[in-house]
Amino acid sequence: MIIHSKKRSFGKACDVSLFTLGTMRATESLDKMNYLIKSAHDAGINHLETAAAYGNAEKLIGESLKELEASENIFRKEWIITTKVLPKGDFNYLKENFENSLKNLKLKKINNLAIHGINLEEHLDWVLNGEGGKFLKWVIKKGLVDQVGFSSHGNYKLIENAINCEVFSFCNLHLHFLDQSKISLAQLALKKKMGVLAISPADKGGRLYDPSESLLRASAPYHPLELAYRFLLSKGITTLSLGATKFEDFNIAKKLINSSQKLSSSEISALENIEHFANEELKSSKCEQCRSCLPCPSEIPIPEILRLRNISIGYGQLEFAKERYNLIGRAGHWWEEKDASFCLDCNECIPKCPSKLNIPALLKETHNLLSEKPKKRLWG
Repeated sequence: MIIHSKKRSFGKACDVSLFTLGTMRATESLDKMNYLIKSAHDAGINHLETAAAYGNAEKLIGESLKELEASENIFRKEWIITTKVLPKGDFNYLKENFENSLKNLKLKKINNLAIHGINLEEHLDWVLNGEGGKFLKWVIKKGLVDQVGFSSHGNYKLIENAINCEVFSFCNLHLHFLDQSKISLAQLALKKKMGVLAISPADKGGRLYDPSESLLRASAPYHPLELAYRFLLSKGITTLSLGATKFEDFNIAKKLINSSQKLSSSEISALENIEHFANEELKSSKCEQCRSCLPCPSEIPIPEILRLRNISIGYGQLEFAKERYNLIGRAGHWWEEKDASFCLDCNECIPKCPSKLNIPALLKETHNLLSEKPKKRLWG
């Protein structure tokens, strides 16, 4: 049975379902892509998110949509498609790559085109004053895209500047229940009538599809992932990315596909119970993510590292925290570059902290807790 879902305005050009099928994990085969797109359609999802950087994802999507239209009467016009280009290269390079995306997707026009990873100041400058801006003006003038946006793994100020620059109509941000530091940025974008997609709220949000026993108990009678999704949807976030790889990954999305209402008293109570549990575990050592400790003279991303400490100790998601911590310094501008071992005990952060935390000691503790041999990146 096909589910008819609620849609929200995604910027100025389209309405999308509350969940989006992210396709980075769907590049195994055409059969896999067919299966996931059909499952998404049956779950009420109408938005596909991809990128030229996702291997052969665009080509598989193009072939899959053609096959599903012929075999399942799932028509191409039912879908909103977002693809992305990396912030590099000159106009001719970008034009060639974009035309290749059109060819692979079997489209004459793309609904949404995002700059994939405005993670550094130079990336935003490339859009505002360089070849990137020239390219975006060209695709809009030619009517090849309905609107342009950006994704970012960058710092708070950079994302704020990108939202306020008046170039973009939507943004893809890391928005999570266990990391609420960028919720205010999402609300700023929504106030400006921009679409907002939450990147990986299940996986990078704390691997909530695989919760610890303590987190499961604290969130009862709800699953932690269901609560995390509901938290974001209740904040007005336009759509949540679902990096599905199997049928079961759609279960919670199908349940919540029309759940745009405010949190119920029962949901609020469960969320408060999770926070109470974390506070009990962390006691007076919890980092409140206020960023007052920055800048660090050694350029250590203190809030991010202590966020991983919060998640590992407070919520019991140790394996997730280890995986993320040991990617530091291995992912270029997509992730942090310095881990806690770079702390020089200068103690400049201590008087800045409203919670009076002994930050250097907590950094050392976190490094000892989380440091281990790095694992391979998903896309490496």
